[in-house]
Parts: sequence; structure tokens; C-alpha cells
Amino acid sequence: MITVDEVKKQTMNEIALGQFNATADAMNLDSDVRQILTMPNNEIMVHFPVKLDDGRIEMFTGYRVQHNNALGPYKGGLRYHPTIDVDDTRALAMWMTWKTSLAGLPYGGAKGGIQMDPQNYSTSELERITRRFTYALGDNIGPEHDIPAPDVNTNEQTMAWIADTYMSTKTPGERNLNRHVVTGKPVGFGGLEGRDRATGFGVFLSLKLWYEKNGETLRGKKFIVQGFGNVGHWASRFLVEDGAVLIAVQDAHATLINKKGLNVGKLFDYSRSNKGSIKGFAQAEEIDQDQFFGLECDILIPAALGNQITSENAYKISAKVIAEGANGPTDHDGEEILIQRGIPIIPDILCNSGGVIASYFEWLQNRNNEIWHLEEVLEKLEKKFTTVFRKVDAIATEGKKDFRTAAYILAISRIEIAYKQRGIFP
Repeated sequence: MITVDEVKKQTMNEIALGQFNATADAMNLDSDVRQILTMPNNEIMVHFPVKLDDGRIEMFTGYRVQHNNALGPYKGGLRYHPTIDVDDTRALAMWMTWKTSLAGLPYGGAKGGIQMDPQNYSTSELERITRRFTYALGDNIGPEHDIPAPDVNTNEQTMAWIADTYMSTKTPGERNLNRHVVTGKPVGFGGLEGRDRATGFGVFLSLKLWYEKNGETLRGKKFIVQGFGNVGHWASRFLVEDGAVLIAVQDAHATLINKKGLNVGKLFDYSRSNKGSIKGFAQAEEIDQDQFFGLECDILIPAALGNQITSENAYKISAKVIAEGANGPTDHDGEEILIQRGIPIIPDILCNSGGVIASYFEWLQNRNNEIWHLEEVLEKLEKKFTTVFRKVDAIATEGKKDFRTAAYILAISRIEIAYKQRGIFP
């Protein structure tokens, strides 16, 4: 029996390494490649001062972990959160390596962020913090080396500040050639139409394709969502448009339920007017947060932070399928319980890969001085995502593997091939 204390000791990096090692065993991964992929290539930690609005100087700590670039430049988000540390960042960077490889993109994996609560700072302070962090990272990022993107508590404005700061360090003739140093920028500053909804669209597509392969549709399926930020909101919007019913939402402030169905648009508008919180929404009943995972539903979408589904709550889950909108929401022990109970998981590296696929489109758009429109973006995204999903499904079916193992086998095998072909320098 696993105790509460033991559950708390399982870090995100332990989860990531556990998933990797299990797959490496299952696919008999080359021992040299296994050794390389266990460790990140680079771990960058920067401490930098910022002057706040009241004139005080505060020191901040920022991270950028570059896990692997065998397939191309490092790629991964930046998050602003008080709990972020180098351990979490290692795990998130490793997952990005698998995600970009799985999607067939010419990228590696990285992740980073700043240890802080952005709600405690004004917009002007956040701008100064972001610009100073960018300057501190220096040439550790770059459009052909390491390309950040939005993540938890960062957005298109954050990316615009980073791009502008980075471009300002270049000579006048080089500045516009470096606009693709980040993706997820505002459309007016080289961003991609539809990038804001791409991750949620991918979550929706993963569920649509899941039900299609089982001869069903989403119509009438009841789903619950943990997290109502960018991913949770857009996934819910697309699912409801396709006939599914959102019956419960949980965020950091409240857990809401309406068995007849929540209005996604009204809930989103309310949360925006309520400092990002769903608490107090009139068209739903508020329940205790511990009841959330046990709610009767067809689909569970964890779209908040990692390490949410553990041995403490996995036995409560009644959903028929779990779609991981967040990165690393299910720990090893929780997953073992779900597998034993016959509850399938569409893993994060597949389910939420719509965002990085769209980031690749934006990167190409900037590189080639093109403008892609929303309809074209969603069409290309659906085609790419569907191809990847079906490859994973084929591996899972032929090898009698769960979807996570199948996705990992496909992702890691591509990197293994790259190392075998290129060799090790010197």
C-alpha cells in the first residue's frame, strides 16, 4: 500500500524517467542511446535583478533545460509559476523531446520558466521581468537553436516581449530574420492564426479519432475538465460544437457542476471578468474539489498542472477514457491503477501536441515570410495530427500495447535511428 508521503515524494522527473525506462525496456532500446536520452544536454539557471514599480530591486530565478536536439533545434514552452524548479523542468523538457519526435517535427525538446507568481506583479513589472530574463538567457535561445513558446501563465504578449528583446540585440539588418526566435506571438507580430486554440483543437481531435476508431461519435458524450485556461477552454469549445456535453469544470479556485451542461462561452467570459477564476459562476453548482475525479462521465480531460492523477484518486475515476491535455498529469502509480481498471489514456505527448505542431507552422511562416490563414492552419493541423494518431494506434494494436507505450516507442525509435545514422562526435 502506497502512503500519502510516498506519493508526494514521486517527482515529475521520476515520473518522466519511469515512463522512459519502461518504454526503453519494452522496445529493447540501444544501451548507448538510452544513456544519452536519460540526461538533458544542457541545464541553464539564471539569477537576474528587476526594478519593481515601487523602486525596489527583486532577484528572480529562471530556468531553461535543453534535453535533446538530435532531430533539430530545441523547442518548448516557458512557464511562470511559483513551484517551477529544475526537477520539473527536466521532466517537461524530456516530454517535449518525445512530443516533437512523435509529431514528426524537425525539433528537439526543451522547457523553461521563471519561479514566481505572475499575479503578484503588474503588467509593466511582468514586461521588465520577461525582457530581463530574455537578456539573461542571451544566445542560449535562438531561431535555429532553441525556440520558446507560451506555457502556464505566459501568452502571446509574453512572446512578443521576448521576440522584441531578442531582436533588439541583433544588428538592424538581422532583426526581422530573427522573429521566429519564439512562437505563439500575436498575429500582428508574426504570429499564426489559430495558434491560441491549437492545443485544445488537438485534444478535441484525439478524442474524436478515439471514438471514430471504436465506431462511435462524440455526440452526447459527457466530459469533465480540470483547468479552464487556454487548453481546457478551447478543448471544451470544440467538443461541445461536435455534440459533447461539458458537465463539470475544476480550476484552482472552485469545482463546478451542471449535469444538463455548462455553457462554455459564458463560463469563459465569466472567468475572464473574474481574474481567471470560475468561482461564483451562477449557472452551476459548486461542489467539494475532492468529488471531481469521481464524477460520472465518459471523458476526463486533465488540462491543468502535472501530477494530478495519483494512487490517491485514480481508483475514484469513472471516466471511460482520459485525454491528457496537461503535461504529465498522471503519475506512474495512478496510471497502473487505471490500466488495471481498464481505463485507457490518450497520453500527453500525443493528446496535447496540437500546440507544438502549430508552433512549427508559425516558425515556417516566419522563416519563409508567408502568412497562413485560420482555415488553412486548422486543415493542415488536422491532417498532421490524424496521421500521427493513426500511426500510434497501429503500433498499439499490432503490439498489444497501451497508447502511451505505443506513442513512446514511435517517438524514441525516431531518435534512436538518428543517433545510429549520425554517430557520436568525436
